[in-house]
Amino acid sequence: MRAGMEMDGKDLLTGSRYGQRMRLTITAAFLLFSLPASAQQVSGPARAADGDSLDLSGISVRLFGVDAPELAQNCERGGASWPCGKQAASKLATLVAGTSVVCEQKDVDDYGRIVATCRAGSVDLGGAIVDAGLAVALPHFSDRYVATEARARAAGLGVWAGTFQIPADYRAAHPRPGRRTPGLSRDAAPVRVPGPRPTGAYFRNCKEAWAAGAAPLRRGHPGYRPEMDGDGDGIACEPYRGR
Repeated sequence: MRAGMEMDGKDLLTGSRYGQRMRLTITAAFLLFSLPASAQQVSGPARAADGDSLDLSGISVRLFGVDAPELAQNCERGGASWPCGKQAASKLATLVAGTSVVCEQKDVDDYGRIVATCRAGSVDLGGAIVDAGLAVALPHFSDRYVATEARARAAGLGVWAGTFQIPADYRAAHPRPGRRTPGLSRDAAPVRVPGPRPTGAYFRNCKEAWAAGAAPLRRGHPGYRPEMDGDGDGIACEPYRGR
């Protein structure tokens, strides 16, 4: 099912006009919250909201498995500060400019945003941002971009050219006052019913931990391993947190 909509606006990142009388195509938009997560797709022209988020005409999409610096975040290289958050957003904006983006949903975060892998043509957007050194991989959700991050780190690209604060740590240190996390409807995301926690367990990855009903895993609990705790906060395989 498709819904067409005429748009005429201005890109908030670059200030340029975008989508002059652009026809937006959103595939299966009205079925989005009624199909299984693996079957849900949205597509159409998009703009970058920041380095790891897209806006498909009011549908917010968070890129799966990656985390880019926040828009207001600065990093350091060569002894000087640089706006790594804005550069990440600019890179994503360039990748999606003038093309249709196709996103396949993996989850829904605490703000009701779709968490998805997205492609612009043949380009995996999450992989491209990590490859440029402008986002980190989130191995506790997916190992899809771990090797890509390692290459960017070895080459000293983007944030790896100097020092920076992990985006999750930056958000924790700079909370947005008065921002409330809305609840999700039952139709907005699959309902996970936790099963009994095992008395002893080993999980190869977070997918196995979630399937067993054991996630999230806390330090000291059966099944917890530091390598599954991507942000080192003592909780492994935790769900996405809205910003």
